[in-house]
Amino acid sequence: MKFVKAYLSETHRYWLGREEESGRPFLGIPMSNSMIDYIEYYWLTLDQYEEFAVDEHACAAFADACRRRDRDELLVYQPGPDRGVPS
Repeated sequence: MKFVKAYLSETHRYWLGREEESGRPFLGIPMSNSMIDYIEYYWLTLDQYEEFAVDEHACAAFADACRRRDRDELLVYQPGPDRGVPS
């Protein structure tokens, strides 16, 4: 999968974009574990993507829920045993 980023919020530290092949929208947040820095990707619905594209506060709240691991059912890839922390 290739994740194409369309928007970056430096203030709230998240990305919005679409997976290139499927066109599915996603939100990404930076993470770090003991070995690497990486991005966790969460699938969004089209409605969420459209809302978040114009409402940064709603998107920041969603990103914070992802950081708290409240939205893990939407993870694109399940984390391994050394899951990172938000960076």
